[in-house]
Parts: sequence; C-alpha cells; structure tokens
Amino acid sequence: MTTKSAMVVVPTYNERENLPNLIEAILKQGESFNILVVDDNSPDGTGQIADEYAQKYPGRVFVLHRQEKKGLGQAYVAGFKEALTHQTDYIIQMDADFSHDPNELPKFMPLMEQYDLVIGSRYIDGHISVVNWSLTRLLLSFFASVYVRLITGMKIWDTTGGFKCWKRQVLEQINLDHVQSDGYSFQIEMNWRAYRLNYRIGEMPIIFLDRHSGTSKMTMSIIREAVWRVWALRFGFYKR
Repeated sequence: MTTKSAMVVVPTYNERENLPNLIEAILKQGESFNILVVDDNSPDGTGQIADEYAQKYPGRVFVLHRQEKKGLGQAYVAGFKEALTHQTDYIIQMDADFSHDPNELPKFMPLMEQYDLVIGSRYIDGHISVVNWSLTRLLLSFFASVYVRLITGMKIWDTTGGFKCWKRQVLEQINLDHVQSDGYSFQIEMNWRAYRLNYRIGEMPIIFLDRHSGTSKMTMSIIREAVWRVWALRFGFYKR
C-alpha cells in the first residue's frame, strides 16, 4: 500500500518565536509530512528563519515569500496554489502559533480514506474543546458556527476552524482565484465551496490551545465580514 503524503501550509507574519519549534514538531510526525511556509514579508525576520530551515531540510521544508501582508485568506490561497505544484496527496492548513497541535497531524491520514475534507473540530456534537480563551471569545466563536449552520445548511460543527486536511483534487476543482474572503469568513467560504461541489466533509475532535507567543489577529472587521459573507454564500452572491 502506497504511503500518502501531505504538504502542511503554514502562513506566517511575525512568528519567529514559534516557527523553529513548529517546523521541528511537524517533521517529527514522519516523512509523510512536508512543510510550506507562506511568509508575508514579516518585519521580525520570520521569512529568513524559514529560509534557513529550507536549507537545513531540503525537500521537506519550502518557503513562499509574499511582498506584503494581504490577509490570511489570500496567504492560504497562495499557499494552496504553490502546494499543488508539488507531488502531494493531501494539503493541510494550520496556524503557526501552536494553537493547532502538530501531534494531531497523523490523525488526519486514515480519515482521508473516507472523506475529501477533514476539519479539526473544536465543537463536535456541541462539545467545546478550547483552552485559555475568554468566555466572550469562546461564545462568539461557538455561536458563529451555529449561525453558519443555520443559514447555510452545512452539517459542520466547527465552520470557522482553520486546522484542515484537503485532498488535492478538491482544491484543484475549487476556483481559488475566485475566493474573496479573509479571516473567519475564508474558512466558511472554503467549506461552502467544497460542500456545494458535493465533496465528503468530515470532522475530527481536537483541543484548541491559545497562542504560545504573539497576539491574536482577529479584528472586528474580520467578524463583520463573516456575518454578511454567510448570506452572500447562501444566496449565490459569489464567484464560482
């Protein structure tokens, strides 16, 4: 049986404190996992650190440099496009701040035999698995997923989660040039596009940990975009 491979796409902006440990932790999960760092010209030198690790681990660590910060959604789109140029079966997206546990990565692999997209879920069946969040942020995130479920009809518990594994053919069929969202709404839009294409979507439980270093990048503008974008998706006001 041929071993499947995965490219882990990690967008970065000022993550120099986390990136070295994250790269080592991902590589320890086995040779099935390679890494693509997508750096938005971080002023703290994160991109240079990524380049050093690409030299240290040739063929395992890759770097895509973008000239400016244009949002998480576009960083992932650029990373997905680059990952699709590599010979990889699956493409995994995860944060650079250890809020997503690298030790969970191998758990995606057997599930990909059954599904086309697997989401690392904080809220399966209404059970909440989040550590070190304020009650306000926790309730905001949980009820955002409830809101999306009600409006779109998607049977996904964690609609805004960013720890996901895609089969490459799903991303090949989605028109990435037409993805318009950022932040939370990017996660929702990508789920919606896979759902509308009738791909099989599954979830696996994870424990979401608050950031090790740095500050949260969630803003009110990101929240507002997610609120109205759901209606645009539901009624077909998006580029296919």
